[in-house]
Amino acid sequence: MPINIDRFDEEPTEVLDLQEGTQPYRILQFLVEHDDKAFTQTEIHEATEIKRGSVGAVLSRLEDRGLVRHRGRYWAIGEDDRLASYAAQTQASSASTTDDYYGEE
Repeated sequence: MPINIDRFDEEPTEVLDLQEGTQPYRILQFLVEHDDKAFTQTEIHEATEIKRGSVGAVLSRLEDRGLVRHRGRYWAIGEDDRLASYAAQTQASSASTTDDYYGEE
């Protein structure tokens, strides 16, 4: 599936390597949608329905790639400016898919 050239130019290579629907993608997507909060592994497991035993391994791999960060028991989206741009772009895209164009007069 093609992507927008702005996304190609702005997103970190690590983000572009994530395939939609995979566990890393789902966790990153969840953290992006809640970029103003940090979560425990249990909370991420409950929100994403990814097996509890897999969440820790996925988070560690995402952290190695600089996509997430953690302090103590809590995990959050990474601080990279390009990730913030990705988060804003993703949230704008999500909002546009929930618009009710047919209900407007």
